[in-house]
Amino acid sequence: MALRVGQKAPDFDVTSSAGKSLKLSDFIGKKNVVLYFYPGDFTLVCTRETCGFRDSYAELASADTEVIGVSVDSDETHRRFAREHDVPFALVSDANKSLAERYEATGLLSRVLGKLGRVTYVIDKKGHIAGVFDSALRASHHVDGVRDLVRKLG
Repeated sequence: MALRVGQKAPDFDVTSSAGKSLKLSDFIGKKNVVLYFYPGDFTLVCTRETCGFRDSYAELASADTEVIGVSVDSDETHRRFAREHDVPFALVSDANKSLAERYEATGLLSRVLGKLGRVTYVIDKKGHIAGVFDSALRASHHVDGVRDLVRKLG
């Protein structure tokens, strides 16, 4: 079960694989945040999803929106994934699944395989959930949904 539209987004204070501190409170009043959880780097659907956000990044950034990807993969794996796929946004390692649990991005994959579920949140500039996209196999559902919603947020 994912968080619902209109709810206040749980705060986070994480460090990206590039060593950058990321706090939701730093974005409030300035930027929307796309926080997407995915099972793992270098897998087919996850790579397609990340590359979709990469290809949309300039459009999203121009609409005052930051993208952050989260999986259980290590910082080193994230750095290699980002390098190989020219990922311009932050990737965060959530090995202990604490962020995923706050955002209800755990489920069957988490319990059986130790991975995160595929769920994407759009958090508006006020810090509220503006959209939730949940599809295990359709990366385009996440990317296209985010792009459409960010356009509407203005």
